Amino acid sequence: MFQIGDKVVYPMHGAGIIEAIEEKEILGEKQQYYILRLPMGGMKVMIPVKNVDEIGIREVISPDKVDSVVEVLSSSESKMPANWNKRYRLNMDRIKSGDIYQVAAVVRNLMFRDREKGLSTAERKMLNSARQILISELALSKDMDEEEVIELVDKASKGESV
Repeated sequence: MFQIGDKVVYPMHGAGIIEAIEEKEILGEKQQYYILRLPMGGMKVMIPVKNVDEIGIREVISPDKVDSVVEVLSSSESKMPANWNKRYRLNMDRIKSGDIYQVAAVVRNLMFRDREKGLSTAERKMLNSARQILISELALSKDMDEEEVIELVDKASKGESV
């Protein structure tokens, strides 16, 4: 069970901080909820404590793992299906996994594809979403400003030294 003040990742939404654990009655059922504040976007989310494993809530990576994520961003693009529909589904599955290394791979591949061939509207939206998820976790992990992390992600994904 997480505690107030823990930094966690909510797959498909990004990283946040547990501000409270409250008991609420919703639809006639009382249960405990984590109140999660997502700093990027200023959103608050209520997550039923009993559903945490099912949803895939996990702790933010430790600061010493950030370099490994940057390596994924700066490595060469992996093979992606030419068919945009298959590529989109593969990337969506990677993002839904909640694994920061998979999300970093999506960001890397889509940024590379954008530079080479451009992106469809759906893939551009996916890239923006994946970048926000990645940036939110790295910012919380390293206690860095959002702007610093954006610069780090952009440089790494272009193969520039960080």
